[in-house]
Formats: sequence, structure tokens, C-alpha cells
Amino acid sequence: MRVCLLASGSKGNSLFIEAGDTRLLVDAGLSARELTKRLAAIGVSAGDVNGILITHEHTDHIRGAGVLARKNGIPVLISYPTSRETCEHFRATQLIEFESGCSFEFRDFLVDPFPITHDTADPVGVVIESREGRIGSATDLGIATRLVMEKLKGCRALVLESNHDEEMLTNGPYPWHLKQRIRSSHGHLSNRESACLLEEIIHPDLEVLFLAHLSEVNNLPEAARDVFTASLAAQSECRPKLLIGSQYCVSEVYET
Repeated sequence: MRVCLLASGSKGNSLFIEAGDTRLLVDAGLSARELTKRLAAIGVSAGDVNGILITHEHTDHIRGAGVLARKNGIPVLISYPTSRETCEHFRATQLIEFESGCSFEFRDFLVDPFPITHDTADPVGVVIESREGRIGSATDLGIATRLVMEKLKGCRALVLESNHDEEMLTNGPYPWHLKQRIRSSHGHLSNRESACLLEEIIHPDLEVLFLAHLSEVNNLPEAARDVFTASLAAQSECRPKLLIGSQYCVSEVYET
């Protein structure tokens, strides 16, 4: 199993997952050229990617997906409502449409897309299961619902949104309406809220935790790390490796 954040933040997001003979991107929010460069940085050719799964239609999650898919003959896995919202972006692209809440097989993976709260047509988090274990990813969610908690239990690797520091957001430069959107049930999780989610789902076999979608304006990597370091230190279930995604470079590759 190999897991890596190729990019994470408000300007572009992409998660690389490899297990068995399957390589999957969850979102492709950088240009196709930049995604190809970042894949090469971890020793992967874009032509060897087997699928691109789209979680929702915001530009920072789909920017390069259509071009990358067409240039390399990669199918795009996408929910029916999200497909309708992005039909121009994915024209002449092979689509595999799924239904949120219904798991499906894709090569070596069992893919479980589950609904989350965000201001898009049909946003999903995802759990990818293979013989090597479970990988869960949930970003761009305004609240951690009971369903989200249930779905993310039992994962060896987790990717959790840690978007903002609450005090930095309150005192920061964003206009009030944008602050309200970020705080809302259709916005983004703060460091504290994400740590609370982790406390609900932590278990002895969790090996690595990626913090994702950090705001460049309303958060600092050090602030997010401090919150999660304190949270992890307060429990005795496990000691997962803590990695923080970046907008500008690939994360460390988790490999086992």
C-alpha cells in the first residue's frame, strides 16, 4: 500500500492511493501538467494511473482531471449528480458513474463513497478497501456526522480535513459572509473539530494520519500539528504517524 497527498489546499487537491495492481487518484485539482510532475516525483507515470475519483465539483478538486484523463485514457469515477454538474469539463472522457452511499468494485479496490455536508451537488468522502487494508478520506465537510464517523472507523490510513484555526479565521481578513460559510455545516472543519472527529474513530491499527486542506490564510501547519499532537498524546490507543499536506509539494509517501 502507498498513500500520498500530491497536493492539498484551497488551490488544488489530489490524493494518490496504490494497492495491489491499482493506482487511483482521489480528485485532480491541479493542472494535468503539474499532476504529471508530482506523480513522477513519487515514481509513477500518469499513464499508469487506473482511475480518477471525483469527490465534488469545486475547481480545486477537478481542475486537471478532464485533461489528465483524456491524455492518458484514464476513467473518471464520479457520482451521477456531480457528473451532471461537470458535463462540459468531462466531455469525451470515459465516466464510471456511482451512487453516493453504495459501494462498488474497481479493480483491486472496494470503493465506498459516502455523503458528506458541503455546498455542492453530491459531495462524498470515500473509503478505499483492499487486501492491504482500509484508507479513509474526508475533506470539505462542514460537520462530522455520525455516518462519517462510522465510515471512517477501522482505517489503517486516514486523510482528514484540518482547514482552519478558529481564532485565525475570526480575526482574519476574510469578509464576514465567507467566514460564516466556512464555519457552517456546509463549509470546512477546523483543527479542533477535526481532532474531535479523530477522537471518535481512533483505534489500535491506525498507522498514519494525513492532515489535509489547510487554509493558507486561516491556518498554519504548526497550529494544526499542535492540536493533533496534543490529542494523540491524550490517548493510548495508537501512535499514528502524523503528516501534513501542502499546496506546493507532495507529502511524504506512506508505504507498507
